[in-house]
This record gives sequence, C-alpha cells and structure tokens, in this order.
Amino acid sequence: MSRYYRSSGSGIGYPQWTPAVKTLIITCVVVFVAQLVDGLTGAPSLTQKFGLTPADVTQRFFIWQLVTYIFLHAGPMHILLNMLGLWMFGSDLERQWGTRAFTRFFFICGVGAGVLSVLVDRHSTVATIGASGAVYGILLAFAMLFPNRIIYWIIFPIPAKWFVLIIGGLAFFSSLSAARDGISHIAHLGGMVFAFAYMKGGSLTSDIKWRYQQWRRARLRRKFDVYYNERQRDDNERWRRWR
Repeated sequence: MSRYYRSSGSGIGYPQWTPAVKTLIITCVVVFVAQLVDGLTGAPSLTQKFGLTPADVTQRFFIWQLVTYIFLHAGPMHILLNMLGLWMFGSDLERQWGTRAFTRFFFICGVGAGVLSVLVDRHSTVATIGASGAVYGILLAFAMLFPNRIIYWIIFPIPAKWFVLIIGGLAFFSSLSAARDGISHIAHLGGMVFAFAYMKGGSLTSDIKWRYQQWRRARLRRKFDVYYNERQRDDNERWRRWR
C-alpha cells in the first residue's frame, strides 16, 4: 500500500504533503518518541493515562482519552503503517476539502472509532492506542471520492472501492471473532462507520437545506400572490368608485 495511480496524470505518483497531514504526522512521531523515552522508565505511564481504556472513560470519566489515544502507537510498524496511510490517502482529501474540513473529519473518525470501542466493551481495562480508526475512515472517504483510482496493494493493482471493501469486510468479520490478536478491529470498523455517516450526512444536510430553500421560496411566492391580488382588487374598487 505504498503507492497509487493518479487518474488525472500519467504513471505512478506520490501525493504531495499537505498542512494538516504534515502536522498530524509530526505530532504522532513526537508523541511516539515520548513513548519510547517513557518506556525506558519501566512503566508506560503515557499509555496508561492517555490510551483509550473503556473502563476509565465510563467509570472515571477520562473523556480526553477519546482524543489522546489517536496519537499513541504500539511500535514502529504500527506508526509506520498508520502514517503511510494518512499521507497516501489523507493528502488528496485535504486538497479536495481544505485543511479545516479535513482536520475535522480526521477527528470525527478517530473519536468515533473510540466511542464505538467504549460502547462495545465499556468495562474493559485494556487500552486501545493508534490512529488506525481515523485512517480507516480516511480510506473509506478516499474510496467514495475516487472509487476507480488504482491502489497498489503490495504489488497487486486494485481499484480503491474494492480495496476498501476488502479491508472493511476483514475488519467486520474480525470484530465478530473472539480471538485476541492485539488489534482493535472494532476501532477500525468504527472509523469507517463514522466516516460513512459523515459523508452521507453531508449530502443529506445539503438535500434538506435545498428543500427548505424551495419551501421558503414557494411560501414567499404565495405571500406575494396574495398581496398582489389584494392590491389589484383594491385598485379595481377605487377605479369603479372614481368612475
């Protein structure tokens, strides 16, 4: 998943760095370095305090964990894959939407993934960390906006829509499994669910706004017709009295 084909250009291309993506990656890397330093003390206190532990959120109201867990990672490969996905797919979204809208979307997916993890197992004392939920949401949005763009998954070319369908299906079925593989599949699925709701909600909001504007214009037109007819009737009556 290291490169993809740009349908607007020729050949294989790499995305440009965009402001929000760059800031998020730098933040995650800085926090990861802090985790490594913290780990040298013996007790990983950063993970304990800022990782997403459902029991802490529901019983001790550590609400901030729904945000802070996004920037923590379990190891070099974990952060590498997440940052690669954020850069490869998030950059195009940020150029499409703008920095502010993309940043909002990133946190909606990340926090949404955390919320679903808490709701599914609110008494769990196992901490979830990583930006995977947000990245999965970004992948879904990318596939919805650029469904036919070719992604090179390892060495196999595959359209974005099928790639996301495959990883979404894997996340779903893995979340149903009782096996403990150390991966929060619920968070992955949650990021995609919230991304889909956000994408569809935006079009629903636009449709509702359009219908409201249509209703308002029709209402104003009716008011004008009533006013115009009354004026015409008054003018006709005055004209008859004058004659």
